Amino acid sequence: MMAKMPTVDDVAEAAQVSRQTVSNVINSPQIVREETRVRVQEAIDRLGYRPHASARRLRTRKSSTIGLRLDPLRDGISGAVLDRFVHKLAEQADERDLRVMIFTANGAEDELAHIRRLRDGSDIDAFILIATFHGDPRISWLIEHEVPFVSFGRPWGASLDDPRHRWVDVDGRAGVRDATAKLRASGCSRVGYIGWPSPSGTGDERRAGWEEASGFDADGLATYQVVTEDGVDQGSASARHLLALDEPCDAIVCASDSLALGASMAATALGQPELPVVGFDNTPVASAIGLSSIDQPLDEVVAATLTLLFGPDGDVVLPNPDSNEQPTNRLLVPRLVERRSTHRAFGETTGA
Repeated sequence: MMAKMPTVDDVAEAAQVSRQTVSNVINSPQIVREETRVRVQEAIDRLGYRPHASARRLRTRKSSTIGLRLDPLRDGISGAVLDRFVHKLAEQADERDLRVMIFTANGAEDELAHIRRLRDGSDIDAFILIATFHGDPRISWLIEHEVPFVSFGRPWGASLDDPRHRWVDVDGRAGVRDATAKLRASGCSRVGYIGWPSPSGTGDERRAGWEEASGFDADGLATYQVVTEDGVDQGSASARHLLALDEPCDAIVCASDSLALGASMAATALGQPELPVVGFDNTPVASAIGLSSIDQPLDEVVAATLTLLFGPDGDVVLPNPDSNEQPTNRLLVPRLVERRSTHRAFGETTGA
């Protein structure tokens, strides 16, 4: 049975003060005698009391609410990363007595219209942007109107160090580079790559990681990569191309788990079920079928996002900074989860 949460009355009784004195210590500590304030604070700490979020919202005239737009799902695989991100955001926000409001929009301009309405109505204090892109109009508008925000994704094509744009991202270049290098170290000499069309900030970074570690010259880079839209069928067709070359690739790294699933299916159909294949995002599908994949540390992403927005205590909405005296961005390192799709190259399965 869940233990009862302590109340203001419990704190007042423990500290031997009135209910109003407890409220004063929480809301206006400067008007309380130091000796009394210390005694009440000790009781708060000992009991683990947390001021009610609704009372705090009334006091500060802040909604303690974060706005987040959801993109439409595509094939049910690529959308799993956002689904996990939203779940972790809701969990960590709840721990800070914060709320998350989800809304949908048809493109960036429609999203801005929603943001303007929600901001003007004082329904939301801050926003989290996802899927940033080159020339993203959301970023410039939010900066211009001094709306607190953090993006999950870098400011592609703009300054990475502009303190007015707080962002958190995962180093996809490093993740793909490390996976490619590990395949080559295990004996694979022609590691192919399947990725997305450029310009794609995230896709271009992942491709760059493969190029850096592939060991190919310019001709090899052109030969052993396929550019395609995201999807299982596209991954399958791309893998068939790479495996039909005069000197076919002996491993494949992909920009997503959707592409990797298609590549793995194609390899199996062509009689090469042991062809090493690595995806990106470590989705539930990858786990279910034993597909090696590069995992984004979403717990760390969410924790960094909330800290940049609300500070370490999560109690104050921080304005957009005008200097970079304090860190205003985080670039986090992913990790490779090895499964049976790469057992020939990597050895025994280390994750499931």
